[in-house]
Amino acid sequence: MKNKIIRIKDIAERAGTSKGTVDRVLHNRGRVAEDVRERILAIIKELNYEPNRIAQSLKSQRTYHIAVLIPDAAVDSYWEAPLAGIERAEKELRQYGIRISRHVFTPHVVQSFLAKANEATKENPDGVLIAPVFYKEVMPFFENWKAQGTPYVLFNTQIESVDPLCYIGQDSYRSGSLAAKILSYGLPDPCSLLVLHINEDIPNSAHLITKEQGFRDYFLQNEKVSQYQVISRDIDAFDINIDAHLEEILTTDPVVKGIYVTNSKAFEVAAYLEKHGIEGIKLVGYDLLQPNLDYLENGRIHFLINQNPLGQGYWGIHQLANYLVFNQEIPPIKFLPLDIITKENLDYYLDPS
Repeated sequence: MKNKIIRIKDIAERAGTSKGTVDRVLHNRGRVAEDVRERILAIIKELNYEPNRIAQSLKSQRTYHIAVLIPDAAVDSYWEAPLAGIERAEKELRQYGIRISRHVFTPHVVQSFLAKANEATKENPDGVLIAPVFYKEVMPFFENWKAQGTPYVLFNTQIESVDPLCYIGQDSYRSGSLAAKILSYGLPDPCSLLVLHINEDIPNSAHLITKEQGFRDYFLQNEKVSQYQVISRDIDAFDINIDAHLEEILTTDPVVKGIYVTNSKAFEVAAYLEKHGIEGIKLVGYDLLQPNLDYLENGRIHFLINQNPLGQGYWGIHQLANYLVFNQEIPPIKFLPLDIITKENLDYYLDPS
């Protein structure tokens, strides 16, 4: 039987039984004499038989409904990439019965999220993929889905106090630590380093708090606290221009020589620095949004950390499909790489499709 694909027919012939009896043993259903069951299980082990999950899923013709809760990319372009990853996965998995409903909510508007989360829950999906940007408001939904036996996968934001099927994204703490390391290279000391959270509800954004903690701990663990003073500011610039905030911050602390933007809004800071001709400030941020890429190319942004948002959406759907359709065991965490992007290596990370 070496190098041969093992079929139920082969097991039945070896055991001297029918294919139906082998099937009942494999799926633990129906009545089978104990000695026959033991003989079949021994042959399965001997032949190292593994069920063809793909063939089984195609044969069953069952539909699996996955509800996706994702912020509106028209409001924040960061979410275009995870949505593209979700769509790519959907095309690949459609033949296995995967169907996706999209529930798009307005970021930073709690009521929009609550309405869409309730909408998704009422559909009784087989699984949920969610970017849990509202920490407090999403917790009751986690409890509800758990009670209903609905598996859910988190992407972009890890919440350690809950038990999802899987989290997909970066290690936020190590991401912050990496940002501290690359930002501090070549800076004079002593000087101030500024952590900026732009247009985020910080008390409700666990991953950003974790990023800042990783950033601060890098200096503590490497005994550089006396060299670099880390200051943190939250900027809510939905109603007024961000320039006023940045002018106040940089006027108050003129020795700021490095800025770490914890989300995809580094281009906002780069635009301010360019507009006012401010030199000598090193800038690190996240994500390959076009405005960020433009400032990376002209040198205003020094480094970007790629969070692979497309991969987050893509693997989120695949993990649910692996669990629902192919009955695979899913690891609780799938950390994506911490890629440091510069203008010199940018071309290797741009998706041509």
